[in-house]
This record gives sequence, structure tokens and C-alpha cells, in this order.
Amino acid sequence: MYSQGLIGADDSTHEDEEFLARFQARIDAEEKIEPNDAMPQGYRKTLVRQIAQHAHSEIVGMLPEGNWVTRAPTLKRKAALIAKIQDEGGHGLYLYSAVETLGVSREQVTQELLSGKAKYSSIFNYPAITWADIGAIGWLVDGAAIMNQIPLCRCSYGPYARAMVRVCKEESFHQRQGYEILMMLCAGSDEQKAMAQDALNRWWWPSLMMFGPHDSESTHGSQSEKWKIKRISNDDLRRKFVTATVPQAEFLGLEVPDPELKWNEKTESYDIGPIDWDEFWSVVKGNGVMNKERLEARNKAWDEGAWVREAANAFALKSQEREQLEAAQ
Repeated sequence: MYSQGLIGADDSTHEDEEFLARFQARIDAEEKIEPNDAMPQGYRKTLVRQIAQHAHSEIVGMLPEGNWVTRAPTLKRKAALIAKIQDEGGHGLYLYSAVETLGVSREQVTQELLSGKAKYSSIFNYPAITWADIGAIGWLVDGAAIMNQIPLCRCSYGPYARAMVRVCKEESFHQRQGYEILMMLCAGSDEQKAMAQDALNRWWWPSLMMFGPHDSESTHGSQSEKWKIKRISNDDLRRKFVTATVPQAEFLGLEVPDPELKWNEKTESYDIGPIDWDEFWSVVKGNGVMNKERLEARNKAWDEGAWVREAANAFALKSQEREQLEAAQ
């Protein structure tokens, strides 16, 4: 069996059929797995990979929006955008804390991001060119994130599931904020509505790619579903997102950029055209428009923030020494 101190141990060690069967029985019984519980190394590795990637996505996702704080059209918009960016930073902190419960340090997973070894959501490698893009990010990107994350509130790993409850509540606000931006643009001048349509055209397909490859091509999907880390498959989540989002686009008076989009009476959902998976994998491999710039920005922030980390550690050490001295007296 595996405890928190056995990170990196041989996957086969102590994982006999009886142990795996007992663990799966707990999962099937909807029991929450907690940090000090015995768990298969594969389960732990899957969680570390998924939660760290999720945390990185929240942090990197602050960059395209941060670029618009000084250019937001009104003081109200600036304040709302700053609040959203602050929320995203908080989400990253919740998730890095959840990773730490699995015995992996925040610094370790951060270094993997900075080196390019760890991945984050491909969507954040696209540029936010106009103010309408900020609306599209809130409506589509955060909308897709909510569709992905609501089932995670029932994830079998307790710390991850509990962190997602607050994250989903805040993401819901972000989606409404983005949609309201596009409502205002679509009710404005012809140029403003054209800006909104252009943003939808550019963000629609990358948003659908956020759900990951088709189920038949997903590397981790079936095992994650068996362990109830993931509750709903990629294709089902994508279908639910499209079915919920198309009527919202129609309400705005915008056209979804998919000539093959059509309602399927049998499935009561929309059928969509083919997704350009070559583009998806190219972005994942680091060839997106903003891949290099995003990593450079994160490395710059890490280097320039070194003095803050050092000061915080020094303060914590002094506080600990003071507490020990007072206890000794």
C-alpha cells in the first residue's frame, strides 16, 4: 500500500490484486479518498498530473486578461476584470495546495511549468486581441471550464473535490461577466457587434478543444472514469457545452462558426463539424501563437518574485523560532 511518503516508489510495490480490489470497492461505494489513505501509485500520479495542470492553467490564464486591465473601457470594467484575475490566482493557490496533499511540493510542480515540462490548458496560448475577446474568454472559456469542473466537485479525491466547490461558484460569476460584455457589444454599433462576432469566430473551436481529444483517443480517460476522478467523458462534456452555448449565441444574434452545426433530434443535442486536432496537438507541443510568450512571462514573474519568497520564508522562520523560545520559557 502507498502512503504519502512513498512518492516515486515502484508502481508494482505492494499493489496486489486484493489491495487494488479493496481500493476500487471504496471508489465504487462513493467514499472520498483522503491524503493519508492508502492509494495506488497510478491514482496518485494521475491526480498530481491533473491537479497540477489545472493549477497551472488558472495561473497562466491570468495573463491574457491582465493585459487588458489598463485598456478596459470603463472604471467598472477595470474593477471587475481585476477581481476576476484575483479569483483566478486564488484558484491556482487552492489547487497547488491540493497537489501538496499528495506529497509533491508546490515548487516542484512550478519548476515543471517554468521548464515547459508540465502542460496547461491549450486555450491560453491564443491572443486576446480586442476587448470582445475578454467577453469571449469569460463566456466560452470559463463556460467550458465550468462544464468540466462541476463534475469534479464529486471527484473521488477529497481535497480536489472540496477545492472545486468554491472554484465553480466563482467561475460561474466569470462566465456571466463575459457574457454581459458581449451583450453590451451586440447591442451597440455595427462595429461593436462585428467585434463580438470576430471574437466568437476565433475562440469557438479552441474552446471545444479544451475538453480534450475524442474519447477513443484519450490516454487517461477510461482509467480516470473508473477511479471517479473524472465523471463524464470528453465527448459528452463537449456535447453538453455546445448544446448549452448555441442558444446563448443565438440570443446575442451571433452565428456559431460551424457550417455543419445541426440539431440532432435523436440525441437532443447538436452535432458539430470536425475539430482541427492537428492545430490542438501543435499548440500542446508548444507551437501556439502565445506559447513562448506565456512561459517567458511566468519565468520573469518567478525570477522577479524571488525576494518576496525569501522574505516570507525568513519571516516564517523567525516566527517559528520565537514560538519555540516562548514555549521553552
